[in-house]
Amino acid sequence: MLRNDKAGFGWITIVLHWAIAALILTLLGLGFIMRRTPVDPALQFSLYQWHKSLGFTALGLATIRALWPLVEVRPRPPAGLNALERRAASATHVVLILLALAVPLAGWAVASTSTLNIPSFYFNWIVIPHLPMAKSEAAEDLWTLVHMTLAYLLLCFVALHVLAALYHHFARRDDVLVRMLQTGSRQRASSQAAGSDPVIAGRKKP
Repeated sequence: MLRNDKAGFGWITIVLHWAIAALILTLLGLGFIMRRTPVDPALQFSLYQWHKSLGFTALGLATIRALWPLVEVRPRPPAGLNALERRAASATHVVLILLALAVPLAGWAVASTSTLNIPSFYFNWIVIPHLPMAKSEAAEDLWTLVHMTLAYLLLCFVALHVLAALYHHFARRDDVLVRMLQTGSRQRASSQAAGSDPVIAGRKKP
């Protein structure tokens, strides 16, 4: 099932979710290595270009993810969540998407304001033009600080998101995490099987 339905998410939403998550973690790791670990200058340049390329990819996917709900069905909230939990989950998702957009945009601003004026090669295929911003050391330092601060903030929200998903899966034993691993049609089949399989049914709360 590619598209969402009322029972759960489709493969498009699920793939977007995990692809963005993988890119975010990779970019955070690359950012730490290329700035805080002594490396060969040629390797450092290559890491910066990979960081930019993956950042532009993350920006594109995050833009699609932000617009996707406008044309997609919104699944029903997981059973067992109260109104406060639903509002908190919605707010966290909105913040995550906004940060997934803001962090690469701030990184683009860093490259655009740098006085070095180094081109951004997208996987050595095309050159991404700089934003129309004035180049100065002060502007580059400002946007570097913004980029770094937003990245750490995003990491905090990702950690919170992961902990919440694990809590729901192992402590609450609900389908919050499973919804992002199986499509709505597979969830329905699993639920039907759980009703007759005592081993699977054992995961349900009494």
